[in-house]
Amino acid sequence: MSGESLEEYLPSALPREWVDLVGSEGLDFLAGIGHRIDSSLAEKNLLTPHPSTILRAFETPPQSVKALIIGQDPYPGAGHASGLAFSVDRSVRPLPRSLLNIRKEYQDDLGLTLPPHGDLSRWAENGVLLLNRHPSTLVGVTGAHRALGWSGFTGLVVERLAETGQFFVPILWGKDARGLSGLMGDRPRIESAHPSPLSVRLGFFGSRPFSRANQYCDDHGVTRIDWSLEDEG
Repeated sequence: MSGESLEEYLPSALPREWVDLVGSEGLDFLAGIGHRIDSSLAEKNLLTPHPSTILRAFETPPQSVKALIIGQDPYPGAGHASGLAFSVDRSVRPLPRSLLNIRKEYQDDLGLTLPPHGDLSRWAENGVLLLNRHPSTLVGVTGAHRALGWSGFTGLVVERLAETGQFFVPILWGKDARGLSGLMGDRPRIESAHPSPLSVRLGFFGSRPFSRANQYCDDHGVTRIDWSLEDEG
């Protein structure tokens, strides 16, 4: 797909339900981002995740969102970024350290069995929007696309989702994610340090985000989130 125009592809890849939510403004953001990526073939060839999965988080329909987890940028390791914040494909070893820290807190919080892989797609299937603030980067370069325009698009997504009035629990890890707090209205949210090795002991460990999210679901009469990651067979 490296030869395809991302200026055309990215707006066309956004699922219809999200198009209805973000409107022409959101599509214009995506076209502009695609145009900037297209402008450098050398960088485009280093793009991660693969263009077909950059918008993978939006496979979770907006009306199904029960929790929103905001990441910063995709993992820059070759083949690591999957299109879902903090998640990797099942074949990736070793697991990124931020993901290892999330898994530790998950097990301490919920006591559920951990699979050997780092695939979090079951969360997405169960209503957790795993959204990176900047959904693309370059292989080997952390945060390469922070000035590309993604923050405008993802900020619009969060703002429009909050404006629907539907219940969902924002789970905001780190400064980038907490910067979106003002868009959440008065809905209850969970905020803590980022799970990266540099900040994980500054309030991420022990924050119990998963059980707290389900307590908020209980408080609002909403079916709890199924956080299970265990393989079904």
